[in-house]
Amino acid sequence: MKKSIYIALILFAQTLFAQDNMSLFNEANAFYKEGQYQKAIDLYMDIEQSKEVSSDLYYNLGNCYYKLNSAANAIYYFEKALMLNPLNTDASNNLTFAKRMTIDNIEELPKTFLQRIETNYIQKLSFDEWAILSVIFAFFTALLFLLFYISKLSNKKRIYFVTSVLAFFALLVSLGLSYHQYNRVNNTKTAIIFAAKVSIKNAPTSNSEEIFELHEGTKVRILDAVDDWYKIILADGKIGWMTAADLKLLGFN
Repeated sequence: MKKSIYIALILFAQTLFAQDNMSLFNEANAFYKEGQYQKAIDLYMDIEQSKEVSSDLYYNLGNCYYKLNSAANAIYYFEKALMLNPLNTDASNNLTFAKRMTIDNIEELPKTFLQRIETNYIQKLSFDEWAILSVIFAFFTALLFLLFYISKLSNKKRIYFVTSVLAFFALLVSLGLSYHQYNRVNNTKTAIIFAAKVSIKNAPTSNSEEIFELHEGTKVRILDAVDDWYKIILADGKIGWMTAADLKLLGFN
């Protein structure tokens, strides 16, 4: 009995907490419409501190920083919005506009056929969404096999068997893609440069040779870390070392 009361109190507290955050979200939206972008940011950040994050929250933060001409912050939060929901077309479109505020013009290396498939199709869903598809296909696999088992007509049994096999194959594919996406997200570290200008070195030391420069808002992928230095790679394949203090990692704690 005490345990049930305790659980009920927790659920009640969570409901109130969610309502408070929704109230903050609506208040922040009102500030945004009034052009008070910093006040809106402060409220959105309060919601983020509660760990109740969403693609819409980061999308709105990105819009606020875009209005304030803060390229790095705008790109950072649009990227985070897309990490939570790759199908957020508004965030994707606004990210394109925000990138036009940056100095560095980095052309991506040509993608192979398989890389294009991954970018254009597989990465359009998060690993959670692929997992949901797996559950759906598992349900249909079980249902169709049950219908195959209880059906008396040979034609229907054939249809149910074939469709159950197809559903099972789709289940395996979606499970594999969910696992692939999970590993990609957790093993691929990316970051946004926040320094106005940063010197990229050929080694993780301050007195090493500069090989090129990067500027605020540029996205990089982290390959390695030594002390307070990161080894980075750009979309065009250039590699170098930079200090960790000049960038901000994309991800969720």
